[in-house]
Amino acid sequence: MSPSAGKASLEERLLEAPAMAAHLLGGGAALLPTDTLPALAVAPDQASQIWTRKQRPPDKPLILMGADLGQLQALLAIHWPEAWLQVASCHWPGPVTLVLPITGPITERLNPGGNTLGLRVPACAPMQELLRLSGPLATSSANRSGQPSALAAAEAATQFPELPLLAPLPWPQASGQASSVWRWQGEAHPSEPWQVLRPGAVQPAQAADTAPAGGHR
Repeated sequence: MSPSAGKASLEERLLEAPAMAAHLLGGGAALLPTDTLPALAVAPDQASQIWTRKQRPPDKPLILMGADLGQLQALLAIHWPEAWLQVASCHWPGPVTLVLPITGPITERLNPGGNTLGLRVPACAPMQELLRLSGPLATSSANRSGQPSALAAAEAATQFPELPLLAPLPWPQASGQASSVWRWQGEAHPSEPWQVLRPGAVQPAQAADTAPAGGHR
């Protein structure tokens, strides 16, 4: 099957994890399952494809998804303070995106001109299996600019008819709600070290459960 065959049926566009990993590492884009919403994904060095395919400027940072915390730590090669590890260990895998003060080539690709990077480990077994083969991926919701987020594989496939999908179907049931987004601001606001940018699938009060002192919002 050719991933670029725009008129191919849904079944003809399916790729098993090993073939999908090769497609992504070869520079391709794909539609993938997560525990929240279907994702449009590419390798980090192909991040600009996402903005192009979604038909919007790179004004919203992408999320770097990994198979587990260790995979993200190995790729980024930075020191993780205990406060970050505590929240990550509590909420990953799961529907929480942590926005951390990380700079470097990956941040520049996923958040051009920015000094933070959003990270997540999805609680979705097929996606985790793929990520173990492909390495962390740059991701965004699978919808074109101005269109509602796709809630299922078929909806994502309709918006991006040229892209392959991860096999098998049906994908695991997802929440249909975007991930919570928490940004680290500990140095500037020690009493509220995590700023809730989006409540999402996990309520803001749950951030407080992981606070080492003073509480999170």
